[in-house]
Order: sequence, then structure tokens, then C-alpha cells
Amino acid sequence: MSFEEKRVWIYAAIAVGVPVVYFAIVLGQLPTTPVTEIAYVRPLLVAIGAAMVMNIGANIVAGILSPQDAGQRDERDADIVLYGRRVEFYVLSLGALAAFGLTLLGSAHFWIANALYLGFVLSAFVSSVAKIVAYRRGF
Repeated sequence: MSFEEKRVWIYAAIAVGVPVVYFAIVLGQLPTTPVTEIAYVRPLLVAIGAAMVMNIGANIVAGILSPQDAGQRDERDADIVLYGRRVEFYVLSLGALAAFGLTLLGSAHFWIANALYLGFVLSAFVSSVAKIVAYRRGF
């Protein structure tokens, strides 16, 4: 497994784990709290910051554990990264379109912000899956 593929696996795990915790905390309040009173801003910012720190830290650990592979990228890695970015673009565009639609409908900021976050989460996860499939089966 190349170092770039390891990085994709790390990114995918964090792209799933952190949002699951965030959505469990925030959406768990829906049955008992009106949407306008749910404090989602701080947990959202913490989730984003935690994902960034965890991704950086995990990549540093991966680099320490396999220093001979760290920083090596070949043509195949570059092609797979570009392929994943294309997939990510389409998924993120759909998420932005959903948030735009919610804005036009006059939805609460809670729903708009969470739709945007979900769009980012899904784009990160789907692009990671696309990259992993490309590494394993080709594209």
C-alpha cells in the first residue's frame, strides 16, 4: 500500500468518525429542543477543527511509522488524486445546491449550516471511497 493510499484511508476514517459524533450530539437535541435554540455553532467549529488536527496528526504518525514511503508520489498517485477531486467536486456541488435551496426556502440557519457541513462530509467520504477503489481496482 502506497503512502498516498494510507493517507486516503486516514482521511476516510476521520471523514466518517468526526461527523458521526457531531451529528449524534446536535441532531440528538431535535426531539426536545426547537431548531432555533440548538447550539450548533460551537460543536460544528469543534468538529471541523478536530478533524483537521486529527488528519494532520494521523498523517504525521503514518509518516513516522513508514518514513521510507512518506512523501513519495508517482504518476498513478497523482492521477488518482485528480480523479478523487473530480468526484469530490460533483458531490460538494450537490451539497452546495441543497444548502442554496434551503436558503431560498427561508429555512433556519441550523438547517443551512448542517446541509453545508453534510455536503463537505459526503464529498470527503465519497472522494475517499473513489480513490480507494481506484487504488484497488484501477480507474
